[in-house]
Amino acid sequence: MAQHTGPTAAIAGITPGVQGQGVWTGRRQLFVRFAGEAETAVLYTPEMLAKAVERAAANTALHSIAFAGRDPLSSAELITAAFGALKPSLPVMFDCDGQRPDAVAAIMGVLSMLQVTFEFGDAPTLAERALASLGHALAAKKDHALVLAPRDATSDGQILRLVEQAHAASPNATLVLHPAPSGEKGALDRRYSTLMDQAMAIHRNIVLTMRIPSPVGVR
Repeated sequence: MAQHTGPTAAIAGITPGVQGQGVWTGRRQLFVRFAGEAETAVLYTPEMLAKAVERAAANTALHSIAFAGRDPLSSAELITAAFGALKPSLPVMFDCDGQRPDAVAAIMGVLSMLQVTFEFGDAPTLAERALASLGHALAAKKDHALVLAPRDATSDGQILRLVEQAHAASPNATLVLHPAPSGEKGALDRRYSTLMDQAMAIHRNIVLTMRIPSPVGVR
């Protein structure tokens, strides 16, 4: 049997679920989840991926397809090869951390929505690359969103600074602000009312919404 020499990727699952965060929160999607280091996974070729997505999408009602999990843009070659044979009727979202801006151009023929999730790490280069990814989507006239996912220790100033940077990178971006994890355990902190007022003075297209936690929410 001939050995496959094309692109492959470890995929943890291809299953329907409800989007737990971001611009399409609450939408029922087909999740193609790329595996992390400790996850059980199957090695897919482009042909296997195309057939699996087509079969799964035909068997249930869905809003869209979501490429998610660990670093889906690292498998841009596999995905574009798979979609060369498969032309899905559903919109396709890439939900990523935006740390591979150079890979964004490769998936423009497949992409309907680029969702970049930013979790407020310490390195300035993390924000630079995430915003560069939005810029590529803007240049290609593709829908794109930035999910602001602050930590408990993230200050309002850090959030507003990123809103300013995102607006400069793409005035067309949808910004989604999720409360920090402690805010999801009870009543929403009153600070978010003031924070939204300040954020919308910078960027009009911003929405504050809660995540949908597992087991219902998937990402």
